[in-house]
Amino acid sequence: MRRNRQAKIIATLGPASSAARTIRALFEAGADVFRLNMSHGTQDDQRARIEAIRMIEREIGRPIGVLIDLQGPKIRIGTFAGGKAVLTEGQALRLDLNAAPGDGTRVGLPHPEVLQVLEPGVELLLDDGRVRLRVVEAARDHAVARVETAGVLSDRKGLNLPGVRLPVGPLTDKDRRDLQFGLDNGADWVALSFVQHPDDLAEARRLIAGRAALMAKIEKPSAVEHLAGIVEASDALMIARGDLGVELPPEEVPGLQKEIVGAARRAGKPVVVATQMLESMVKAPAPTRAEASDVATAAYDGADALMLSAESASGDHPVAAVAMMNRIIATVERDPRHRRMLDIVQADPERTGADAITAAARQVARTLRAAAIVTYSVSGSTTLRASRERPEAPIIGATPSLATARKLTLAWGVHSVLTEDAASFDDMIVRAQRIAVQEGFARSGQRIAITAGMPVGTPGATNTLHVAWIEGAPERRV
Repeated sequence: MRRNRQAKIIATLGPASSAARTIRALFEAGADVFRLNMSHGTQDDQRARIEAIRMIEREIGRPIGVLIDLQGPKIRIGTFAGGKAVLTEGQALRLDLNAAPGDGTRVGLPHPEVLQVLEPGVELLLDDGRVRLRVVEAARDHAVARVETAGVLSDRKGLNLPGVRLPVGPLTDKDRRDLQFGLDNGADWVALSFVQHPDDLAEARRLIAGRAALMAKIEKPSAVEHLAGIVEASDALMIARGDLGVELPPEEVPGLQKEIVGAARRAGKPVVVATQMLESMVKAPAPTRAEASDVATAAYDGADALMLSAESASGDHPVAAVAMMNRIIATVERDPRHRRMLDIVQADPERTGADAITAAARQVARTLRAAAIVTYSVSGSTTLRASRERPEAPIIGATPSLATARKLTLAWGVHSVLTEDAASFDDMIVRAQRIAVQEGFARSGQRIAITAGMPVGTPGATNTLHVAWIEGAPERRV
């Protein structure tokens, strides 16, 4: 099953999309990777979804990626005696460690680590910024804040502190259990929430131990400040625009989205644009024109993947939302301006033989109008280099590793193919020709460009570029 687009689609599974027939319909509509949000549902729920995905993968014969998204720490206030309190502008509100239900003058904040970093002048955002406070007094066991934006505050609403790096690691005990669950059940990608600094990735990287790829979620201003280090320390990025937009002015988020996409593309790391892309389709059968434009912008920028959250997890039209995103991306990629915009952000190759070979493959494919670029890779590094170049020709990522094939379903322009490892250089060429024809990319009389590491199977050593004619395709396994 060949996609008619290069950018990928991630669909979140949930109550509206847990049935195997619905998951298959989502895949057929265009979903390349399925996200499991560990903030919702039980591990038994998620296990059943993974089993359904793998069953569909076997039936269709195409690798499918699974992304588990860890919840991360949640900073929340306590409860109120009446379930809520009405706050008025200018009034004082005390936040303390007392677990007793609060009222209109105080509320519990069961996070001593947060109180330790508060100081006068710090802004506090409650309930996704609907209520705003400013700290006027701070101590180790309490803080007093003035209400700047009034509103009704109910039990256990979330608290955000823009501009403050919290002394809280990204992994809770729940996250560690969920991470182990994901690894035990064959997750391909792990998305880490609450990343503030490159060091925050270290524990997750150690626990994963190479069994999955690590994606850093950019959802806090402190992560933006340390973006270069986080890009280097991760395998991919997710721009979680909803949370990012709580702690930053909304008008800053579009520019930051472009900055983050550009940084990831230059590093050759996949980047995902997420949150509220087709939000109205949670209820409506069609998106707004503004939402269609939002999806298109991410595609024009060259993001590797675009993600649906509630639209596919709990919405009324999950399959229609994926189909709509598929159509928008495909339409953008047929626009000549799309290619020009990709080329504007194109990064210069690094001064390595592998990057030189991959950049040359992009140019050779363009000059010869090659039907495809076929990459051979055990680890996926050769294929990701090709994806970084954003070539006009589609990329066939041939690998003998099922884990690598699944991981590459997230990468821009890559059509993953699981194949036996080539026995020799000549076998690699014949196999590449056969794959290109059987997967629907090339026909007799066309050319393909092939990149690989030699000797065959050498991981991480892209050192070979070969151009091959398609002269026919014998019918046998690839």
